[in-house]
Amino acid sequence: MVNQKKLEMAFRRYKNNYVDDIYYKDVKEKYTVSASKIKNIAECNSIEKDHILLINLNKILSYQLSLWKNQVLMKEGKSIEHLKSMQVITFYQCVIQNLYKNRYPKMMVEYSFREVIATLIHFTMYGWEKEENILFEFIVDHFGSRWMDANNWNKHTWFLLELYLQYRNKTIMGTNQNLHRMVREQFKEAELEYSLIPEDLEVYTEVLERWTTAPLEEITELIERMSSFHSILASELGESIEFGDYRYGFYPYEILFLIYVRQKRGLPVPQHFDDFLMNTPEAQMMIQDPEPYPEWDPLLRLIDNFYRKNYPEYIPNKHGALFQGTENLGGK
Repeated sequence: MVNQKKLEMAFRRYKNNYVDDIYYKDVKEKYTVSASKIKNIAECNSIEKDHILLINLNKILSYQLSLWKNQVLMKEGKSIEHLKSMQVITFYQCVIQNLYKNRYPKMMVEYSFREVIATLIHFTMYGWEKEENILFEFIVDHFGSRWMDANNWNKHTWFLLELYLQYRNKTIMGTNQNLHRMVREQFKEAELEYSLIPEDLEVYTEVLERWTTAPLEEITELIERMSSFHSILASELGESIEFGDYRYGFYPYEILFLIYVRQKRGLPVPQHFDDFLMNTPEAQMMIQDPEPYPEWDPLLRLIDNFYRKNYPEYIPNKHGALFQGTENLGGK
């Protein structure tokens, strides 16, 4: 059962984490320092130092994160512009990391499995089909390797990936049913790390079995249970692995994605919610269908141009312009 007082106190901490000007100034200062490094490497075309570009993408992402939280949590706006920019950066962390597999095979990756799957499902909701397909191909090509470490404990992440596969009629490791169990078994047989992969997805198991159900009251009851599950864990802010983080802790994107895919299938969804989680500012953000691409961060543009120029094998070079124009939106 959700402890309402505890939940609201956790949300205040979640929000106040971004209120302090010291936080923003620190992120902005690191962004400025990164700008100097990135511009120097780009201007000198310093290929021997270009891994620094990849490392500094995190500073750009943190800056966009602070702008998103300021816009939505502080000002209670509904714009997702900076959230989109964060996820574009995650995409580039993946495709740039791909270049260093041989040069720096033990290099720590700059993203997590959870963040990449969150980016994939957001690209889907945004209608960015071209970029969605490229990212999915990257996930499949690297699945189970250190560049896409799927030994991950987040149940909602496995739920989202399986729901995505069923919605898109795709598979990973030959299946889109009980994916987490199949992956555990195959990783075990291949002597890959698998111990963190959950054996049970709790409420998400039932949702995956019934997400195409027709009765509105049935899906409403499932969503209420998902919201309760999320809320209880978000109440443990800073402690819960599942939803205790300050980036997405009170952003119920797993529920929003379920609503999205049902709407795309012409199935009924609730039109309003009475619970706390589904009425937080992040839950109330407006996502268009399709969603325009965000304005490029100038440092990200410099980095992309650098890799396009110096690495013919750079994944975006195979696909032309990305994250711009309208011809690819919504599959058009």
